[in-house]
Amino acid sequence: MPRLKRLLAVLAVLSLGFSPIAGAADSETAYIVTYFETGFADKDKVRGLARKLSDASGKEDGNLRFEVLQRIGQPDQFAILEAWKDKTAAAAHVDAQHTKEFREKIGAILRGAYDERPHTALNVVDVKVPAAKSRGGIFGVTHVDIVPTEKERGVNLVKEMAGNSRSDGGNIRFEALTQNSRPNHMTVVEIWKDKAASDANESTPHKIKFRETLTPMSGSLYDERFYRQIN
Repeated sequence: MPRLKRLLAVLAVLSLGFSPIAGAADSETAYIVTYFETGFADKDKVRGLARKLSDASGKEDGNLRFEVLQRIGQPDQFAILEAWKDKTAAAAHVDAQHTKEFREKIGAILRGAYDERPHTALNVVDVKVPAAKSRGGIFGVTHVDIVPTEKERGVNLVKEMAGNSRSDGGNIRFEALTQNSRPNHMTVVEIWKDKAASDANESTPHKIKFRETLTPMSGSLYDERFYRQIN
């Protein structure tokens, strides 16, 4: 009988399309999304510093990916997308000498705070997409703010949208993350092979329906920004 119960439990999990191992790994992975702005004249200097940081960070134990982005149309605005195997690896990165040197050097040329936001996965499939596949693509990073009373509904809506968009033509990666300190604040990260693929996704019926449904429960504007990878 115990063996039968275990078998039924495994079948129940598989019937829902989940893997216990994948779920455990997903909950452990630490995601960091960082935004910062510099003086316009310093944008090229930042590109060089960011590439150096990326090279060193990618060699750290526990790093799954490290992507430095520059905003299209506003080249003095940058973002960094990180994924680490767990919080311990992410914390070790903050204490690494190359991280401290980078932050010290850009500190004098920042126009605002170095806005670093730890996240956990909501809907993520491939954490480690090959760098060659994403390089040259269009990155979209969107902040989604749901009013607290609609959090559960909003979270499910964002998760569903991520799953639907992942199947659209030209998608390289599409994932939904939630901020650790504010679970009603989410970040959507998407990569498309080119602008045409990104534009096509914006016009799909499922994306239009998502935007229409999201608006009444939003706590702020749908802050969608597009970038190119520089590392």
